[in-house]
Amino acid sequence: MIPTLLPTYARAPLSFVKGEGSWLIEADGRRFLDLGAGIAVNALGHAHPALVAALTEQAGALWHTSNLYQIPKQQELADKLTAHSFADTVFFTNSGTEACELAVKMARKYWYEKDQPEKTDIIAFTGSFHGRSSAGIAAAGSEKMTKGFGPLLPGFVHLEFGDHEALTEAITETTAAILLEPVQGEGGIRPVPDQCLKGLRDLCDEKGILLILDEVQCGVGRTGKLFAHEWSGITPDIMMVAKGIGGGFPLGAVLATEDAASGMTLGTHGSTYGGNPLGCAVGVAVMDHVTDPAFLDSVNRKAGLLRQKLEGLVATHPDVFDSVRGSGLMLGLKCKAANVDVLQAGYDQLVLTVPAADNVIRLLPPLTIEDDEIAQAIDRLDAAAVALSAA
Repeated sequence: MIPTLLPTYARAPLSFVKGEGSWLIEADGRRFLDLGAGIAVNALGHAHPALVAALTEQAGALWHTSNLYQIPKQQELADKLTAHSFADTVFFTNSGTEACELAVKMARKYWYEKDQPEKTDIIAFTGSFHGRSSAGIAAAGSEKMTKGFGPLLPGFVHLEFGDHEALTEAITETTAAILLEPVQGEGGIRPVPDQCLKGLRDLCDEKGILLILDEVQCGVGRTGKLFAHEWSGITPDIMMVAKGIGGGFPLGAVLATEDAASGMTLGTHGSTYGGNPLGCAVGVAVMDHVTDPAFLDSVNRKAGLLRQKLEGLVATHPDVFDSVRGSGLMLGLKCKAANVDVLQAGYDQLVLTVPAADNVIRLLPPLTIEDDEIAQAIDRLDAAAVALSAA
């Protein structure tokens, strides 16, 4: 008999009932150090007082009206996002998956309105993850994502990650845009080097196509800048954001330049819940924290500390770990042992990590993690590695 919950998740046998900062408390009272943050969602940790206050205040006033009316908190959050980014305009969604859908529509509509309707192809890369919608799985293209779900949405060209020559050759008169994550998350914490992002921007400008960045996982302070692409000094035309922007409340957005968004006129897109008062109230509070230069300085300092300690962990356990990769507080441990075994050994030591492709475990702690918690994280991962080596 099928469970009452559709069995699409391989859930760990853990039931958390409370969160406090970098910690999750299991129903049996055990305290787990959370290095996953809900897969890079709880940017300010669990039950951050400012987010609780923002949500509680808004919940006591107004939950939902729909986008038939003005939503003051939505406007406030849009103003903050455009003030702190390349963007001129924002559309709010409930998730990164919905943001992907709009980004694809926006790019294709742009060229349709430019009297070039043949420009529909979007170039994407192996190892990518852009959500579980029809557009998202078609963009990723992997068998794991697409098997059994055909016919797939057409118009996506898939290239090997890092193959510069193939990228140049793949651009044709039907190419509308290039889509990529500045740091691949599900793909195994694979950053795109700054010089490559610069090269992509130059290539898009040269060929007259759009650059779409997916910063759903790597954005909102995760790499030590508000958005990961800022390290390279470039700007995209369209960008997808979610996860951290809501600090745990479902919220996503598409940010775009005025030109890139020019095709999205009245009635071309919509969302019943997107940009609702509750989500945007939390988003405003998140932005107030992550745009503070002192906050981002602290993320970079802690990222350096965590990476240094992880390098030491790799050196201490060369039979378990291979290397450290990533940027900011979006780090990956490439494993020699099976990453699922490392994950399980971590559970035994009351530390939570997140698996990824290429035999990597992701370390995506709250950006508010404290130095002593970083030390505890390393101690627990060390104990997990000792247990694996003994086994």
